[in-house]
Amino acid sequence: MEFNVEIKKGAIVLCGGKSSRMGRDKASLPFGPELMLQRVVRIISQVIDLTAIVVVASPEQYLPQLPDGVIVTRDERPNRGPLEGIATGLRSMPNYVDAVYATSCDVPLMIPEFVAKMFDQLGNNEIAVPYDGQYHHPLAAVYRPRVLSVIELLLASDRLRPRFLFNEVATMEVPVDKLCEVDPALSTLMNLNHPEDYQTALDQAFPP
Repeated sequence: MEFNVEIKKGAIVLCGGKSSRMGRDKASLPFGPELMLQRVVRIISQVIDLTAIVVVASPEQYLPQLPDGVIVTRDERPNRGPLEGIATGLRSMPNYVDAVYATSCDVPLMIPEFVAKMFDQLGNNEIAVPYDGQYHHPLAAVYRPRVLSVIELLLASDRLRPRFLFNEVATMEVPVDKLCEVDPALSTLMNLNHPEDYQTALDQAFPP
């Protein structure tokens, strides 16, 4: 049963990580005619209105030009993991949004249908998160904005792992096999952490 056909959607794009393994800021990496952050925002805007997309950057981070309407906010406490970034994004999310897809800026092979399907899996839960039987994917998950209060309590006690949040609120674990229906290679879950990951993604998007 579809519970949330009319759900008002938002998105958070985290781009303030150190990018230490890549060796340079991933948000500004060229990817075809765009930079990586620009590409991810463009893809996710196929599912979510630009005015409900929040980009979370580190305090001094340079960001490439983004479309009008996109909200940019700065993480006051960077390098504390995805929960800190999600909290920062939720604080800037428009009040009308019912549920928020969280992602990072280093998934240039994201499939829009994957994002839409994750919203469909939320039902009456607070969170829907992809689960491969061993690992959760908190940066390909959907969150109700009201979980912010729980996240803030976890952050205040330095309980930074997303798993702590999933244990605290009603969470739908979405088997990745179900997501293969719309994203057969699970490209949306492919983060680019190393230069070789970046080159592989370029070759897939723009075959030589």
